[in-house]
Amino acid sequence: MSEGRGPPVVAIVGATGAVGVELIRCLEERAFPLSELRLFASARSAGKMLAFRGQSLPVRELNEHSFSGVDIALFSAGGSTSKRFAPIAVRAGATVVDNSSAFRMDAGVPLVVPEINPHTLRTHQGIIANPNCCAIIAITPLWPIHRSNRIRRLTLATYQAASGAGAAAMQELLESTRAYLEGRAYQHKVLPHPYAFNLFSHNTSIDPVTGYNDEETKVIQETRKIFGDPDIRVSATCVRVPVLRAHSVAITLECERPITPSQVRELLQSAPGVKLVDDAQRNYFPMPQDASGQDPILVGRIRQDLSDPGGRSICLFVAGDQLLKGAALNAVQIAEAL
Repeated sequence: MSEGRGPPVVAIVGATGAVGVELIRCLEERAFPLSELRLFASARSAGKMLAFRGQSLPVRELNEHSFSGVDIALFSAGGSTSKRFAPIAVRAGATVVDNSSAFRMDAGVPLVVPEINPHTLRTHQGIIANPNCCAIIAITPLWPIHRSNRIRRLTLATYQAASGAGAAAMQELLESTRAYLEGRAYQHKVLPHPYAFNLFSHNTSIDPVTGYNDEETKVIQETRKIFGDPDIRVSATCVRVPVLRAHSVAITLECERPITPSQVRELLQSAPGVKLVDDAQRNYFPMPQDASGQDPILVGRIRQDLSDPGGRSICLFVAGDQLLKGAALNAVQIAEAL
């Protein structure tokens, strides 16, 4: 993106998907300064009209010539589309913020959470990666702790909503739940197992050597890259749960030095992108229904890990909107930083 120009021309690739719709909404709600918004999707979505700032904008079919004059391209159309079209966009002069996993672990591509490592944006060569949704939601609240008292080990268990698998999975959850309650048979098509009143291991392939699935491996590798700490020990168990929107994560962290729940609360009280929801008296803690549609990540259930006699470990629970901070909002924040 050229320096010293007026408001940028922004393109959204995958504009009709669940994250694409949220990208449009985030740009509007945050009054992102742009001169023009261009919307792109596959041929089957071309011709649709989407609202933005009181106007109806046409969705165009994505092709090799789509990026002429584009300054910032926000991609959310899957890894294969990103691998094909992101380099084309860069050659046309655009800076790409990509929401897929295509470039995240590329050593030359910054993997950015603006509350954690915005300085890495200075090293970008045209493509910036938006991290995995669970990685963002889990580790954004941990960064203030890590800076104060280095975290040397993390154990995570995720409770991931249908939104992480897209609009079709959200619809399948609604339809299968309706069928279940009405006593009707329902044949699932989007996800590999029945979804209503059920949960199952995250629907990505499992590495035969490690036993970890792709989602768990992403969380492990991306945490190390975003924190800039290749030695942090991370283990994750990722589970799909019958929640429409917003992921939750149970976290146990071990620091280098002893740490108390009150110290953690103090660190998180004013942390950017975080909201404390930690009312033990009312047994009120982060819930996906409260996190849905909200920008901040909710953090609570902060307590000492009683299995660590050294007092260096803390347990907590977080919930964050996968479509917002876990995807669209983070991408728009990166664009704002640019």
